[in-house]
Amino acid sequence: MRSVYTHIFEVSASSIDGYGHVNNIEYLRWMQEVATAHTASEGWTLDRYRQSCAIWVVRRHTIDYLSPAYAGERLDLHTWIEWVKDCQSVRRYLLTRAGEHRALVRAETLWVCVDPESGRPKRVLEDFIQAFDLVSGGDAEALRIVGKTPRSAN
Repeated sequence: MRSVYTHIFEVSASSIDGYGHVNNIEYLRWMQEVATAHTASEGWTLDRYRQSCAIWVVRRHTIDYLSPAYAGERLDLHTWIEWVKDCQSVRRYLLTRAGEHRALVRAETLWVCVDPESGRPKRVLEDFIQAFDLVSGGDAEALRIVGKTPRSAN
């Protein structure tokens, strides 16, 4: 069971906006992709969600853009689940340059578990909760878990 999931990738030229840095919408796309990859890595694929009659939808995204990223840079996108309660969950994200500790982006998503047929909120499944270790210590704790020095986190 991995509490912090890290996706390492290189910024493509197609992610760059007219100002020469990563377009804001790309960060949101990357967040969606890493969240999906994290849950799938623990066995929670789209098929499993459908079979369980429970899917996740976004209620709110919050993104703090702290420093730009550019084409060709290698980035580490870390994600973890901070808490789960009733039908909701908060997932956090931290984007750094590969091998560095300073945050380029900090973000969080408030997810709501819903019944795919009715669209109504549904209590988070116990099997899902058991699949993930929650990380409540913020960026410093997430970086400690992935082996980066917490004091270097901004």
